[in-house]
Amino acid sequence: MKFRFAAPLAGLLGFGLLLLSLAPAAAQLFETKAAQAFMIDAETGTVLFSKDADRPIQPASLAKLMTMEVVFNAIKSGRVTLDDTFVVSENAWRTGGAPSGTSTMFAQLKSTIRLEDLIQGVTVQAANDGCIIIAEGFAGSEANFATEMTERARQIGLEKSTFVNATGLPADGQQTTVRELALLALHIWREYPDLYRYYGQKDFTWNKITQRNRNPLLAMDIGADGLAIGRSEASGFGIVGSVSHSGRRVIAAMSGLASDRERAEEARKLLDWGLRSFQKTEIFAKDEVVGEAQVFGGAKSGVALKAKAPVVIFLPIANRDKLTARIVYEGPVAAPVEEGQPVGALRVWIGDTLSQETPLFAAETVGVGSLPQRALDAAKELAVGWLR
Repeated sequence: MKFRFAAPLAGLLGFGLLLLSLAPAAAQLFETKAAQAFMIDAETGTVLFSKDADRPIQPASLAKLMTMEVVFNAIKSGRVTLDDTFVVSENAWRTGGAPSGTSTMFAQLKSTIRLEDLIQGVTVQAANDGCIIIAEGFAGSEANFATEMTERARQIGLEKSTFVNATGLPADGQQTTVRELALLALHIWREYPDLYRYYGQKDFTWNKITQRNRNPLLAMDIGADGLAIGRSEASGFGIVGSVSHSGRRVIAAMSGLASDRERAEEARKLLDWGLRSFQKTEIFAKDEVVGEAQVFGGAKSGVALKAKAPVVIFLPIANRDKLTARIVYEGPVAAPVEEGQPVGALRVWIGDTLSQETPLFAAETVGVGSLPQRALDAAKELAVGWLR
């Protein structure tokens, strides 16, 4: 595949952006002790920070986010209601309940529990018994439900996450990434606003037992309202956090931290940096020309490019020189080119993180050129094509 970089990006130069080669961009603007980390702006999906974000990790209790996505989707579709009840099997009681010594809502053997209570048990207390009760009630067995979790993950665009159980307890083949955990959290926030609120619930009393939410961010008075924590021997301490302040929301996922304290502090610092260190800026208005792509065999040598909506980016407030942008496309684009035809993308980096990619389309129609024009383009392509 051959790529061409359009120039100039006149509208970007006022912000100190440069058209670069394919060399790596500058170093990260933020340092974290997490082995893996990923943070996005919730409104736009813009990536604000990424560190080894696609390395497979064991999710531990963070897998419960996918368990809840399946449940929330079932509620939204009408498959179940919050008042439906589920029976506590001996497997759920023994594997995830009081005898297990793991996170539990202390469900009693052979009792029946409302789905809403089970949801609160999972989102507030990370209850393993709650997960297994739900899984068995939905799919007959936890293994069947885990298959549904993986299938649902693919449907919403999570390509690497694979689930073997509903709890996140250690199991061969169970994996995810911090990128996909953050995207999953963003999906839950966007798609299920009435159900997302359970993640911000600071405690839950059920069966005369009160337990506080295990998420340390909720007690920090920083605008946090979710989502989950986890720990595994292989991947260390992990967290998925969401913070809202002054009309902005950022979501971060982290893994590979050494302790409860380090997890809480590193998550707080990353989320705070994400909220305070960027300025939302429109760099191109709707239908404004962003740049130009070279055309082969056309009546014109180039075609103007534009996005279908305003192009909005998040500028680092203190390090604007770390922001870089490129227009990339496979080309030269063969004539004829129709107005509205997809051509390439505008890619924006913050440091060495690919922050945003906006599709670009032909802003005009370029017809097929005359025979001499086509012959000249063919000669040029023969002469310089090997350089690409």
